[in-house]
Amino acid sequence: MLVKEILASAAKPVFSFEFFPPKKDEEWETLFGTIAALSPLNPSYVSVTYGAGGSTRSRTHQLVTRIQQETGLTVVSHLTCISSDTGETGMILKNYLENGIINVLALRGDKPAGVASIEEAIKDFPHAIDLVGFIKNNYPAIGVGVAGFPEGHPETPNRMKEIEYLKEKVDAGADYIVTQLFFDNRDYFDFVERCQIAGISVPIIPGIMPISTKKGMTRMSELALGARIPATLLKRVLRAEHDSDVASIGIEWATSQVQELIDHHIKGVHFYTLNMADATLRIFKNLHP
Repeated sequence: MLVKEILASAAKPVFSFEFFPPKKDEEWETLFGTIAALSPLNPSYVSVTYGAGGSTRSRTHQLVTRIQQETGLTVVSHLTCISSDTGETGMILKNYLENGIINVLALRGDKPAGVASIEEAIKDFPHAIDLVGFIKNNYPAIGVGVAGFPEGHPETPNRMKEIEYLKEKVDAGADYIVTQLFFDNRDYFDFVERCQIAGISVPIIPGIMPISTKKGMTRMSELALGARIPATLLKRVLRAEHDSDVASIGIEWATSQVQELIDHHIKGVHFYTLNMADATLRIFKNLHP
C-alpha cells in the first residue's frame, strides 16, 4: 500500500519506524529480533536508510526486500542523489516494483568519505527534486516521500527559500514529508505553518528519536543535520549520573512530545529506532498505560 494512501485513510495517527542496514552479517538476526519486538505495535510502515554516499546501498536493498518478503510490513526504501545515475536508479526501482516495494524516500544524501565536496559526488541528480521528478515521470506507481527540517536546513539559512525548495519537491510529485528529528515541538508547529503559508498541503510527519546517552546527545548536536537540545532537557541530561537515567529522561521527554503531537491531530509519528526496540516500546507503554 502506498504511504499516501495509508495516511489518507487512517482515522487516527499512524506510527512508523526507521531502521538501518547492519554492517556485520551477525547483526542481521538481531535487527529482525528488533523488528519482531516492535511488530505488535502495528506500525503502518517501516523505512530503511542509506549510508553516506550510498555506502550501504546493496545492504539497504537486501534489507528492504527481506522485510517485504518475510514480515508483510509496508516498507519504504531511502534513495539518494549522491553517486547515483539514472541507469542504476532505474534498475533499483524496477527491482523494487518486481518485489512489491512501491514506496521510497527521495533524499539528496550526505557527502561520501574521501570526497572534497557534494558536487564531486553528484552524477545525474543534483538535488532531491531531480530524483523525485525522475521517479514520478518514469515509475508513477511508486510513492515518494521527501525530508523536511523543522529547525531549518543547515545549508539554506534563508527559511523562505528553504520552504520554496520544499514546495518545488511537492509540486514535482512528493506525496508526504517526514521531518528530521527535533526536541521542541514548537519548531515542528512553526515549520508546518510555514509550509501551509507556502501552499504545501501534503502530510508532514514528525520524526522523533529519544536521547539515550550523554554521548549520543553530544553526537546529535555535532551532526550536520543535528537537532537543537532545549535548555530544560540539556540540564536534566547533564545532571543525570548514569546513562540509564539519561535514557529514562529521553523517553519521558519523547513521550511528552508524541502526546502533544497527537493532541494536535497530526497524521502520524515516525520513530528513529537506531535498530533498538526498548525506547520505542517504553514510549508506547507510556502513551497507552
